[in-house]
Amino acid sequence: MPVVLSTARLAPYERADYWHSVVSDTFIPLDVLLHEGEPSVATISSRSLGPLQISVVQAGPQTVSRDSRLIARGGAEFITVTMQHHGTARLTQHGRQALIRPGTFTCSDAGQPYEREQSDSFRFTAFRVPKEALGVTEDDLRAVTGTVFGADCGTSALVAGYLERLAERAGGFDPYTGEQLAMTASDLLAVLVRERQGRLDPQASEAARGMLARVKAYTLRHLADPDLSPERIAAANHISVRYLHKLFQSDGVSVSRWIQAERLERCRRDLSQRTRTASSVSAVAHRWGFVSPSHFSRAFRAAYAMSPREWQSNRAS
Repeated sequence: MPVVLSTARLAPYERADYWHSVVSDTFIPLDVLLHEGEPSVATISSRSLGPLQISVVQAGPQTVSRDSRLIARGGAEFITVTMQHHGTARLTQHGRQALIRPGTFTCSDAGQPYEREQSDSFRFTAFRVPKEALGVTEDDLRAVTGTVFGADCGTSALVAGYLERLAERAGGFDPYTGEQLAMTASDLLAVLVRERQGRLDPQASEAARGMLARVKAYTLRHLADPDLSPERIAAANHISVRYLHKLFQSDGVSVSRWIQAERLERCRRDLSQRTRTASSVSAVAHRWGFVSPSHFSRAFRAAYAMSPREWQSNRAS
């Protein structure tokens, strides 16, 4: 069940202090300035899918901000992706300003000062994502903060569509499925960051970049299938195998190596879990599409400089 916090039952004069506390406790330490003499009713409804927190916020005009003082109090390890549904806003970070309208989304880095001004009543969905789940650098993140993304084309449309559906259906997933879907959300966001930073071929057309994002999204959904191959990926996306390889070349990697790297990363995450019912190395490898245990062990050691069993043992101790 979602956690719902609301000022509806409070007297208007009590709402400002309570709302300030609720916003900071739900997200990260923030300053909140309400722009109404008599604050409107405000509500936050939140739930978590693994490390991903999804919160729907509805409130009256206000500005939230974060400075070095608040950053020192915690939360710098997150980014927040905010999808605007109603109302307009202005996000300022890294010296840039983004005018946010319904149907668009923004990314804010909690490790850097920012300000978000909601000039009228609003509703948005915020996704709080650990930076470490993205596997990108702080410089990479600078490319997406203080900017606005549309939800009507290319990679940003894929990200927006996936996050929107994930938020709508979040209550229907078991914990394991929810965590896997959250990881896919992080992967898609990482593709968006890298594309904006320019790691994808800057000479590639918008159509090619969009196709690469769609291909990667399809591939991530089918990583667990041991029969996943370039031929199958190309057929599912109605392109030739040759063009598929060309798309991945623009990203500086081959199809097969990208698939292996993504599978290894998920195996690493699963082997890092500290639970009494932690899966065996062979079960984790099989779960993510590795058929040969010896091949998996060699690939894992090459990627992380230790065997899968050593990695699991170190995380459990």
